[in-house]
Amino acid sequence: MNGKPVTSHRQAIRHAELDWRADDGDVEAPFSTAYDDVYFSRQDGREETRFVFIDNNDLPQRLAAWRERRPFTIGETGFGTGLNMVCAWTCFDEHAPADARLHLISTEKHPLTREALARAWRSWPQLSRQAAALLEQWPPAVAGVHRLQLDARVILDLHFGDAADCLDRLDGQVDAWFLDGFAPSKNPDMWRPELFTAMATASRPGATFATFTCAGFVRRGLSAAGFRWRKVPGFGRKREMLRGEHDPAAPSAPRSSSARAATPWFQPPPPRPADHVAVIGAGIAGTSVAAALARRGSQVTLIDREGIAAGASGNPQAALYVKMAIEPNLQSRFYLAALLYTQRWLARLDPGRRWWSDCGLLQLAGKAGDIERQQRFLAHYQLPLAVVAASDPSLATTLAGVALHQHALHYPLAGWVDPVALCHHLAATPGVEVRQARLDSLRETDAGWRLALGQESLHVDQVVFATGHASRHWLDGLPIQPVRGQISTLALAPGHGSGEAAALDRVLCAQGYVMPPREGRLTFGATFSPNDDDDTVRSSDHRCNLDELARLVPALAESVGDRSAAACGGRASVRAASPDKTPYAGPLPEFDRWRQDYAALGKDAKRTFSQPGRHYPGLWMSTAHGSRGMVSAPLCAELIASRLHDEPMPLERELIDHLHPGRRIIADLIRGR
Repeated sequence: MNGKPVTSHRQAIRHAELDWRADDGDVEAPFSTAYDDVYFSRQDGREETRFVFIDNNDLPQRLAAWRERRPFTIGETGFGTGLNMVCAWTCFDEHAPADARLHLISTEKHPLTREALARAWRSWPQLSRQAAALLEQWPPAVAGVHRLQLDARVILDLHFGDAADCLDRLDGQVDAWFLDGFAPSKNPDMWRPELFTAMATASRPGATFATFTCAGFVRRGLSAAGFRWRKVPGFGRKREMLRGEHDPAAPSAPRSSSARAATPWFQPPPPRPADHVAVIGAGIAGTSVAAALARRGSQVTLIDREGIAAGASGNPQAALYVKMAIEPNLQSRFYLAALLYTQRWLARLDPGRRWWSDCGLLQLAGKAGDIERQQRFLAHYQLPLAVVAASDPSLATTLAGVALHQHALHYPLAGWVDPVALCHHLAATPGVEVRQARLDSLRETDAGWRLALGQESLHVDQVVFATGHASRHWLDGLPIQPVRGQISTLALAPGHGSGEAAALDRVLCAQGYVMPPREGRLTFGATFSPNDDDDTVRSSDHRCNLDELARLVPALAESVGDRSAAACGGRASVRAASPDKTPYAGPLPEFDRWRQDYAALGKDAKRTFSQPGRHYPGLWMSTAHGSRGMVSAPLCAELIASRLHDEPMPLERELIDHLHPGRRIIADLIRGR
């Protein structure tokens, strides 16, 4: 991040403070009381957007001529009501070729509530389809990146936070900028040199910009960052505005590589063809990667020796759950982003909730000191109540539908999913071919990779490994630990159909977990056995799960009838975990080269390098998801698919780096290992 230290603390996001105003005959429009400014013209906000941002970035002509495989990318400062982004979307629909894609990026420090956003969009009934897609996925006010799939060809990344800070953390490049936001005189903190520098660093060569203002310090800031500007006639009563383009050859222009100056090892490999990609492993990690790639136009061959969801993704129910550190850190920020993304992703995949449920989850205070830790957690994160809230035993009992004696944290957006149904749904994505076969070997060729599958061979451009604990057989040098886990299930006795177990309607977890019953069975568990790769079901593990259920929810345990190990069904599987319990998602490093290239870190952790990290060309991985893969795998899949298709990334740069498979090498070198 331009050589600056990365901090794990993020400022809490506050919603916009609004008033609503309308002149005679004009549409109602939101007005910011904090900035004393309007969000858009009450006379004709849509026409103003078209004139200032659409036409002065030449979007109709540029989109009509777009033939790149990557998406056309528009960046914006100040999302507001989303009018500019939606107008760009409609322009794309009207002018772009049928196979083109659009990527929208917008920053917002004070997002509107969903209710205020819906009220603002009543003024534009002709855009109701686009507004509905936006409102259905509108995220809670949490700092960071929120990816919304608006339709099959359009992605919107909302970056909640200070504009300059968000763009400084952006991992991606932009073709056209909408330099918006409240007027410089009202909001000078946004229009500062750091913003223009961050824009320049994230600009592709020749990227254009347009803005309504002609303020002198804005012109000077743009020039200092390498943008050429010129004054042109403004909209309505505005006499002049600015438009221009970025000149990467300008002496003052920052270089895009400067974003990686402090961490050159994480520089991503250059783009290469992704027309045909092999994905090894058909669990949640592999099927979500396959679907994400196919949605972007790749032909995907999904390969698994045992078939779809045969391994750790084969349980009847899996919790959509994360357990974050008491104080924010990179790992917790990733898992929070992953939970919010996965909830939106599932709602789009299965709006009828046939094989998943956002019923909510209660994290129970099961041990001494847990209540105090939960209070500290809430104070540190300051998250919206829609994300997490404290519950006393009385409220927890009401939420769960069963008698509880513990305090709890309530995650309303969490829940459970049927991973087998999900994996089959993803594997059926158009463009994905499933092949049940064993990978015997792979060899690099001039055009990509050759895979030996028994008696057959397959030639592909790139390969993604999503093979769980088996990844260690292919990805030599990557520390991966097998972790055995066994779940237990009990059939609810007919005589107990109205008992506590049948009434449970939240996921409950502490040391173990229990799911709301499904199809007459209660699923609970799970054991945790590191360095054990035996998937045989054990009676002793059923006993452990039953004991934990009785400790977790005594009233529920007493209501299920026969609680013997012999009465339990269940399943054992082996998960993969990394030493730091964060997944590996990204390109495969050449481990020996990294150790040689960056060996000096062992003597000087602040040593700077110019050598980018060397990676095996076209080899990627999504693995070591541990027991939280149902939450982490979908966002990691989006990360990999975005990188292969040269798109902006769905997370801030420091979180992308935190997931990089080479992070362990750098950490070990610094520690002298």
